[in-house]
Amino acid sequence: MKQSFAWWCYARPDLKPEVLLRTAAEIGYQGVDLIDQQYWPLAKEHGLQIASIGGHTSIERGLNRPAEHARIEQEILSNLALAQEWGISSLICFSGNRAGMSDEEGCENTAEGLRRVAKAAEEANVTLILELLNSKVDHPDYQCDKTSWGARVCELVDSPRVKLLYDIYHMQIMEGDLIRTIQQYHPYFAHYHTAGNPGRHDIDTSQEIYYPPIYQAIRATGYEGYIAHEFMPKGDPLQALKVAYADCEHSK
Repeated sequence: MKQSFAWWCYARPDLKPEVLLRTAAEIGYQGVDLIDQQYWPLAKEHGLQIASIGGHTSIERGLNRPAEHARIEQEILSNLALAQEWGISSLICFSGNRAGMSDEEGCENTAEGLRRVAKAAEEANVTLILELLNSKVDHPDYQCDKTSWGARVCELVDSPRVKLLYDIYHMQIMEGDLIRTIQQYHPYFAHYHTAGNPGRHDIDTSQEIYYPPIYQAIRATGYEGYIAHEFMPKGDPLQALKVAYADCEHSK
């Protein structure tokens, strides 16, 4: 597995972007998620791949609304071109909120929206990753809040370039049973995010997820993509990145 980190969690006003990127590379990170476009050249200078960026806006008004499909299609096509230019492997996509829509209808609509851009993603060799988020704490009413629902969307689209982003923090809140889920659904997972729960902070003994066997379970599936740390450090972000990297590496 390759390790990455989500830019928005660690970039702080008192931490220079160059220092954050250089230190992450020195620690051993190979990628960075969701980094502001103005810093893409700087990330590349330090040997970091841009592992994922947003494919479209927004989380709440997403692919489950046919009225949004034309807009989202254009946004994804534009970002696919950027991904090709910069060697970005994944674009993050969102179902949107239910707003009274049934899960069956939302699933069909989301698949329809992704089918519009699946061939373009295949031609660009970029994966569209539909993110699993919790609807209990952070994203009320979000529709893609169950692994089985997201997997069904992927089945309906039936493209090697339409997969899921399995966010361990979010799915601990919604489902638990993380290792069994990884073992069952791993063919659908093309990217992973981590964070401690509750609080979405450091992966340490103050939270309830025990990550070493989870990392081992992911490795056992043969996964060779990115696992990205997306937690908000309680202290020094550089030290938090160092500890998170080491814990994942030592779980081999």
